[in-house]
Amino acid sequence: MTEDAVAPTQTLDVKGKACPLPVIKTAGAIKALRSGDVLEVLATDPGIESDMPAWARQTGNELVSIERIADGFRVLVRKA
Repeated sequence: MTEDAVAPTQTLDVKGKACPLPVIKTAGAIKALRSGDVLEVLATDPGIESDMPAWARQTGNELVSIERIADGFRVLVRKA
């Protein structure tokens, strides 16, 4: 399945927030989702490129994609 085919269940906008807030907010938002749901995270902190893969590995959630967009980053995470 390509990332274009992945429809987010919920979007979390953490633009303007610096590390560690994007990861903390992601952890909180993912808890409210069901297994298999996809969270879209919109962020501006470049640290998210290294923080999100590490967080996903530690929590067992699936990092679907990280892409650069015009105003920052778009991350898709599937809840385990």
